[in-house]
Amino acid sequence: MRVLHTADFHAGRSLRGFDRTPEVHDALTEIAALARTERADVVLVSGDLFDTANPSAEAEHAVFDFFLRLRDQGIPSVVIAGNHDSAARLASVTGLLGWVGVQVVAQPTANPADMIRTVETRGGERLVVGALPYLSERRLVKAADLLGGDTGSWRQKYREGMGFFLRRLGEGFTGSSVNMLMAHATMDGAVPSGSERTMQFDLTNSYTLSGLQLPPGAQYVALGHVHKPQQVSDAPPAYYPGSVIQLDFGEAGEKKQVNLIEVEAGRPARVHALPLASGRELRTVRVDLEHVESRLTQLQGFDGLLKVVVRAPAGTALPGLKDRVLNLAPNTLAVDLDAVQEDLALPELKREGLSLMELYERYHREKRGDLPDDLRAAFQEADELARTEESA
Repeated sequence: MRVLHTADFHAGRSLRGFDRTPEVHDALTEIAALARTERADVVLVSGDLFDTANPSAEAEHAVFDFFLRLRDQGIPSVVIAGNHDSAARLASVTGLLGWVGVQVVAQPTANPADMIRTVETRGGERLVVGALPYLSERRLVKAADLLGGDTGSWRQKYREGMGFFLRRLGEGFTGSSVNMLMAHATMDGAVPSGSERTMQFDLTNSYTLSGLQLPPGAQYVALGHVHKPQQVSDAPPAYYPGSVIQLDFGEAGEKKQVNLIEVEAGRPARVHALPLASGRELRTVRVDLEHVESRLTQLQGFDGLLKVVVRAPAGTALPGLKDRVLNLAPNTLAVDLDAVQEDLALPELKREGLSLMELYERYHREKRGDLPDDLRAAFQEADELARTEESA
């Protein structure tokens, strides 16, 4: 059996006001073509089909066109909702998607057995998928309540609650089938892309899963949520394929891929990374103010998207800087200023004898002009409150 695993489309993503949906559409067209040329029997999509809960018509077209292409090739798929998706919205089109061979698990149910999907392949093999959509702590408590669990303790025990679902899903595996688990979640040890700012909370505290919690009967664990392609567990083998294009400048330089899994019942899976070529390359360029023209001239053959960070002394007047950059590099989406604070390098010359209020007034004057009286009063009040709390 040959299974293609992908995730994190984020159709509808906008980067600094620039719509990335056409690039996502290109990537999905490329993936559908790979499913054909690689003779995939099934496609697994591990969540975050869309970037927002209320996607645009263009975003919906990109995703649904992908599933229609799979339908035309006779390739079924199994899909779960991610944290960016509207679970209710996906649930509402489950019946329609079923007509084109897409099995959707959008929401957890009171009976985890309802989240197990079975696919009979053209070769006569049987795939069993335990499909766990994104389940936040809040949703986990609600699901636990439906199951009669102790919600008071489960609020503080995310792993135990998730472990319950994982164990129950693993009970659906059989010795005569290929068995896989799908989940949109964060695993211990996962390395994020620089883009996943909203995931830092998950990656640095208890809201993660351990590889020891994965059902031992799973021959492959198809993960979504982390945008950097990686393997996070050996036994069972668990992989993030990553996002399908470089979604923002935190992902600049990352090579994007999907995974092709060759597997048969009772035998270890063989995993192959298939590189993707779609999507414009993102690049961040850092340049000193006096070298803007010379550095950007060197990039005139670059057809990707740029973020230009200009280093200049704090307080330097920079009229027309953005226009200068765009004239040289029209593919620039962002021009940021990295102000060099000389007073941090020479505090004895710049800060000696200045109060916190005086420092703030100087900072505001350099950045925005004279400090308004109401803002000065608010800052003074906050400073006094902080001092009171420190002495308490």
